[in-house]
Order: sequence, then C-alpha cells, then structure tokens
Amino acid sequence: MTHPTVHARTHPNKIAYQMAGTGKAITYRELDELSNQGAHLFRSLGLKAGDHIALLMENRLAFMEICWAAQRSGLYYTAISRYLTQEEIDYIVKDCGAKIFITTPKCYEQVKGLVGQPNGPLLYMMDEPEPGFRSWDKEAAKQPTTPIADEVAGYDMLYSSGTTGRPKGIKKDFEGKRIDEPNQFLKVLTADMCGMNADTIYLSPAPLYHAAPLRFNMMVTILGGTSVIMEHFDAEEFLKLVEKYKVTQSQLVPTMFVRMLKLPEDVRTRYDVSTLKGAIHAAAPCPVDVKAKMIEWWGPILIEYYAGSEGNGVTVSTSQQWLEHRGTVGRAVVGKVKILDENDEERPVGEIGTVYFADAPVFSYHNDPDKTKRAYNGKGWSTLGDVGYLDKDGFLYLTDRKSYMIISGGVNIYPQETEDVLITHPAVSDVAVFGVPNEEMGEEVKAVVQPHDMAKAGRELEAELIVFCRKHLSPIKCPRSIDFEAELPRTPTGKLVKRHLRDRYWPKTAVKA
Repeated sequence: MTHPTVHARTHPNKIAYQMAGTGKAITYRELDELSNQGAHLFRSLGLKAGDHIALLMENRLAFMEICWAAQRSGLYYTAISRYLTQEEIDYIVKDCGAKIFITTPKCYEQVKGLVGQPNGPLLYMMDEPEPGFRSWDKEAAKQPTTPIADEVAGYDMLYSSGTTGRPKGIKKDFEGKRIDEPNQFLKVLTADMCGMNADTIYLSPAPLYHAAPLRFNMMVTILGGTSVIMEHFDAEEFLKLVEKYKVTQSQLVPTMFVRMLKLPEDVRTRYDVSTLKGAIHAAAPCPVDVKAKMIEWWGPILIEYYAGSEGNGVTVSTSQQWLEHRGTVGRAVVGKVKILDENDEERPVGEIGTVYFADAPVFSYHNDPDKTKRAYNGKGWSTLGDVGYLDKDGFLYLTDRKSYMIISGGVNIYPQETEDVLITHPAVSDVAVFGVPNEEMGEEVKAVVQPHDMAKAGRELEAELIVFCRKHLSPIKCPRSIDFEAELPRTPTGKLVKRHLRDRYWPKTAVKA
C-alpha cells in the first residue's frame, strides 16, 4: 500500500480512473499532476492544513481529482449528496465551515442560492462557470504540477444521509499524518479479505459522495489498481461492464442485488461475470433470500460489512461465514459488539437490543455535542441507533433502526423483517414498512409498495400481498393495509428515506423522531 503519487512514478501511463459511460480516463501521472495543481491552488487561496472544502457534483473524474488534491494538502473535504434540497446543501456548507465550494453546471440549480451569501465560501465551478462562480479548471491549470512543500494527510468529513433528520457531520481529529499513512480497516476489507491489489479492476456503481464509494475508490488507487466509475447505476449495464472490463471487485448495496435478480433470466445469463473475485456490500441489511440467490449466482464472493461513516466499529462476514450464520452482518473486526436494553444492561445471546460498540474508535458529530452525547452511554460505548442481537458465536444480526421500531399493543415489531418477506414477491419492485397511528393498539403495521406494474396496483394485489406475508410471518408483523406508489424515496446510494413516507400518515404534532 502506498500513495498514488508513487504509482505515478512507477506506472505513469496506467489508468487510475475511467468513466463507464463516456470512456474518459486519467492515468496515474495525470491524477498526480492534477491533484498537485489543486493542492497549489488551495494554498494560493490561503487554505492551510485543517481547513475545509466542500464539493457537490455528479460522478465524474474531477470528483476524484479534487478529493486527492484535498487529501495531499491536509484539508477536510466534504462531499455533498446531489439528492439533498437547496436548504440542506446550504446547511452543510455552513456547518462544515467550507472555505471553498466546488460544483458543476449540472448542479447549478441546487446551489445557486450560495451566490452572494455574506461570509460564504469562495465558489468554484468546473467547465463553463455560471454567474457568481470562478473557474476551477482555468485557475488550477495555471498552478505547478509538482507537490506542495507542506504535504500532510487530509480526511473526508462526510455527513450522514439524514434519513431521520438533519444530516450530521462526522469529523475525525486532525492528526498531521503522512499522506501515505494507510487506513488499516480499509486494508483488511479490500486487500486482505477481498483480494484487491495492483491488478484490481474495480467497478464503482454508486454516487461518489457516499462514504463507501468514495473511500473504496481512493483505496483502489492506493493499491495501484484501476477504477471504472458508473455515472449512475443500471442493473443490466452493471453486468455488461463486468464482462467488458473483466471487473475483479465491486462494492454494492442490497437494492442493486434486488434489481439485478429481477432482470429476466436471459438477461442475467447473457453476461460473463466470472472475473468477479469479490463483491463487498453494506448500507442496509440484505434480505436472506436475496443474498442466498446472489451467492448461488456469483459464487461465495460476497463480503458484507456493517459500519457507519462514524467509523466507531465494524463487523465483517464472508460468504462462507454467512452460509453458516444466515442473515448475519458479521463478527466484529473493529471494537466489540454489545447488545443493551433500555437500562444499559447487556442482553443475553439471541435477545434483541440496541447495538453498541465497546473499545472502539471515538467519533464526534461536528457542531452537535448533544447528538454526540446521545451516541454514547455511561461506559463510553457508542451506537449508530441500530437494533439487533448476537448468536452464540458472536455474529451480529440486525433487525432494524431503533427509530423505525413499531410498538403495537405493547409488542415491538421490526419493519425490516416484514420488508424482507414482501420484497421476494414477484409483483414487488420495492417496499417500505413502518408504523401508523392506531387508536386501540397505538400503532399498526403499514406497507407502501412500488409494484413492477403500476397498472396492477389495487385491492386485489393488496389482498394477495397480505396473504403472502402471513404465510411467512406472524399476523402481528404483517401489514393491515398496503398503499402503492410509482417510486419509493431512496437516496441514490440505496437508502430508503422512510420518513418521507411515514410523515404523511402521522399528525404533525405526533411524528416520530
């Protein structure tokens, strides 16, 4: 493991990053020169180690160039989701204290509100800048291609996707490390467990602003491999690209698996995916049937991990471990998993509680001491707010987010279990399950389904799905009623923004956190 600047000297003409759609690519030499120019521009604008920049752009080569420029200049770089509203973007730019903000013409409508704000960051745009933005390309091109004199490692400072409220910034302490200081957890996951190395051809199907895609794409170039970046995910296109580029590794989310499995059989078998050696997945629990079918199709190459952007603990499961512990998200490799009840007492094996990590890295939410305090208990153990249990061998199973738990007649119901059943029905393309008010029971189970064919939505399909669910689960866990939507609100990274649906059913005074 090293820094891409070393690969620029040893393999200058090797492709570092290539866009899947346009075919545009940059070599290690070009990445080194462009990131050096970016670093010089940051210094010329007065930014010093420990300062912040923010960027918001579609998947493109410049995204990675700018992140590497920030990394080698000791800057915190905050990549912002294109999924957010203008108000949420404004909030993050202010909250992270960005001194420079870089975007593209495609994102102009979302960010034009930043123009003319007092005490706002310097605004830059790629390509042809809109009014109020300076040209990143032209100013960077005037800078030297050699390294700055005071190189030091910078870090990403990313924000949670805000699925249950305001996005939260997760800030790592500035340590002043060398730019080639390795991330040991990423090394374990990518190199040791997934076999990634200088020969890796990595296919990146998700938006780069998300923690895992950004960090994995940076890790590929640390290892000296090549990343092929999709502009956006498409199930058949993914398979086509695996065959075209002889892809060896990729990082996906369960929604992507579902979409590939629901392709017609002749489409799924049309493409050769035999070069794949490792498929890493995370972001949400993967339904057991979905994962079993993926292992049957691709072989035992799936590696699952559970972690947050907070980096406070990690569990990992190989396909072999998963087949012996079906449904697990793995065993701890960073920190120790503790399952606690409402009184912070440890739960016995097999019993559900809030998932905490002990003896794990410390994190804080930027500018939010209250949120930071709520993430820790009296022993200094931290939680991401997920609920689950451990088996006798120490493997963790997630049941849901604590905030999504339904309490009906005093019984705790975890929507993930119901969603995992309904998604396997052939008529269902996507599903969300949550609690809605019930005068007698407090809450009742509601499902909102995205059908494959919206023309078939209605009473008949609703009744069919409820019967289907009751064949697999206790009636109390099954929806009393089902509504249909043409599309469910998911972030491009596959996370379901359940509050956008759930809030419609709750009076404003009673909306759950």
